[in-house]
Amino acid sequence: MVTISKQFHFSAGHVLDVLPSWHQCARMHGHNYVVVMELAAHPDDLTDAGFVRDYGDLDRFKTWLDETLDHRHLNDVMDVSTSAENIALWIFSQWSGEYPELTAVWVSETPRTWAVYRVEPRRNTP
Repeated sequence: MVTISKQFHFSAGHVLDVLPSWHQCARMHGHNYVVVMELAAHPDDLTDAGFVRDYGDLDRFKTWLDETLDHRHLNDVMDVSTSAENIALWIFSQWSGEYPELTAVWVSETPRTWAVYRVEPRRNTP
């Protein structure tokens, strides 16, 4: 498989209200999130230019990220607990139809922590 990835950023607040009240993440707080979209293709499925997908095609995702998540209260946007794991899964579910080559979404809340949702790459068949 050949993979590409592109990094995006947004800032948002959230509360993990399923946690006990003494847990720090049960209080309103925010993060400067990093999201990495990873796309993959079999070498035989690359475009004529040799791309998995043109990086410019990911501009639609950046626009959506800015309009949907940036400077928002994630609990008002998502219908599940707003853990990094669920954010990765939620973003994947929102975009896997638009980008069939999407194999993973990475979400970071801090420079040292990452949550990843990953699937096996799909193979184009004639």
